Amino acid sequence: MADGALVLFSGGQDSTTCLAWALSRFDHVETIGFRYGQRHEIELECRLPILRALAEVSPIWAGRLGKDHLIDLDVLGQVSVSALTADLPFGKRADGLPATFVPGRNLVFLTFAAIVAHQRGLARVVSGVCETDFSGYPDCRDNTVKALQVAVNLGMEARLVLETPLMWIDKAETWSLAEKLGGGALVDLIVERTHTCYVGDRTVRHEWGFGCGKCDACRLRENGWARYRKAKAAVAQDR
Repeated sequence: MADGALVLFSGGQDSTTCLAWALSRFDHVETIGFRYGQRHEIELECRLPILRALAEVSPIWAGRLGKDHLIDLDVLGQVSVSALTADLPFGKRADGLPATFVPGRNLVFLTFAAIVAHQRGLARVVSGVCETDFSGYPDCRDNTVKALQVAVNLGMEARLVLETPLMWIDKAETWSLAEKLGGGALVDLIVERTHTCYVGDRTVRHEWGFGCGKCDACRLRENGWARYRKAKAAVAQDR
């Protein structure tokens, strides 16, 4: 297989950071997104503008950025009902998991991505799942990804690697990683162009980006931004 990667790219902060991570490492990088009946489908509208903007951040990235794939998985939203795929309240389910948990979502996404990567001759599938600073989704755990990597490779007689560059860092460190990868230009791009809000609100622009400011995704992003800025200020003061 070629020295290339397929990045699960939703149009959000984490997947954009993962895409920059992949573009900094691999000669050829393709992207894949999924339409699954999500309430915040506006994230899909952000994808192409982000791709164009990333190409402007670095000429090297522009030369490495390849084909984008958008897969229709509306059936997932039909069989896996949650607050992200139906007009249901946020909060906790009876079993303690977040109401925004879409059962099987990352299992399906990674499996479809593995199929595409295998057929495209790409050795790596990159995902922004994270166990350190996440919303309680069991399919974001390291053990889940490792188990799935074994399953897809056995099932397709492949040697794919499922890369998870954000697995052991929190949201503040994700902002820092973006800065290390693409400087202030990438941080600004993430603030202005990405979408993470579960409600799909892009009418209010906060210091950390657009969103309702109340859902779990917005709160994680806001808190991470505050800690990231505090750490930067402390470093500047020590100099």
